[in-house]
Amino acid sequence: MLNDVTFGQYYPVKSFVHKADPRIKLLALIAYIVALFLAKNFYGLALCFTVLVATVIASRVPLGSVLRSVKAVVVLLVFTAVLNLFFHGGEHLLAHWWIIKIYREGIIFTVFFVLRLFFLVMGSALLTLTTTPVELTDGIENLLTPLKWVRFPVHELALIMSIALRFIPTLIDETNRIISAQKARGADFESGNVFKRIKAVVPILIPLLISAFRRAEELGDAMDARCYSGSKNRTKYKKLKFGWRDLICFLLFAALIIGVVLFNVYAEQIWPSAYEFIRIS
Repeated sequence: MLNDVTFGQYYPVKSFVHKADPRIKLLALIAYIVALFLAKNFYGLALCFTVLVATVIASRVPLGSVLRSVKAVVVLLVFTAVLNLFFHGGEHLLAHWWIIKIYREGIIFTVFFVLRLFFLVMGSALLTLTTTPVELTDGIENLLTPLKWVRFPVHELALIMSIALRFIPTLIDETNRIISAQKARGADFESGNVFKRIKAVVPILIPLLISAFRRAEELGDAMDARCYSGSKNRTKYKKLKFGWRDLICFLLFAALIIGVVLFNVYAEQIWPSAYEFIRIS
C-alpha cells in the first residue's frame, strides 16, 4: 500500500548532487522554494521546472523515485485543486451550476498552484534522496550556528529534524506490516462509506503509535548507552567543506531567483497577446 512512497529515503549513488555540501543543498532548496513563490507567471514556473529537471539528471536518481514522493501529497493536491477551481473568482465566467462558478482565472490559478506544489514536493524529496540524515543534521546545525549566541538549541533541533526524516521510511514499513496483519484477520480497508473507512483506520493507528513510542524509547536508550551528548566539544567524523560543485550550485540557484524576478517584470513584453493566460491574478 505504501511501499512506493520514497519521501525521506536516501538513494545511494555517486553523483554531482550527492557530493555537494549539505549546507549548499539546503540553501539551494530554500532558494528554489523562494523562486517558486516569487513566480507570478508560467515563465517563472517553467524556469523552476527546468532547474529541477537539470538537478534530477545531475543527481542520477531515477525519475520514478522522485515522482513516487508526490504520492504522499496526492490527496492534498486534489483537495486544494478542487477548492481553487470552484471558489476562485474572476472576470470571465465559463460555467455556473447552483453555487459553483468556474472562471477562466480560476482554472489558470488552479493549474499554476498544483504545478507549484508538485514542483515543491519533488524538490524537497530530491534533497532527502541525495543527502544522508547525518549530513542533513550537520548541515542544519552549521547553518543555524549564529543562533547559538542567543542560546537557541541548534543541535537539538537539527537532531530532531534528521531523526524525523530518518523514521519516515521506517514508519511506512511498519504501517505496511500492520495493514497486512489486520487484513489477515479479516479487516477491510477499501469498502464501505467514508465513515467506515475512517473507523477502519483506528486498528492501524493505535499499533503504529505504540510502535513509534517504543522505537523512540529504544533509540533514546541506545544514545544514552553510547554516552551521546550534543556538547560543543563533540568531534565529527566528516568535516564539511565547500568545493567547486558548491560554487556551481550557488550560482545556478542565484541565477534562478534573478531569472524569476526578471520574468515577473518583463513577461508581458515576451508574448503580449498571451500574457493574460499565463499570469496569475
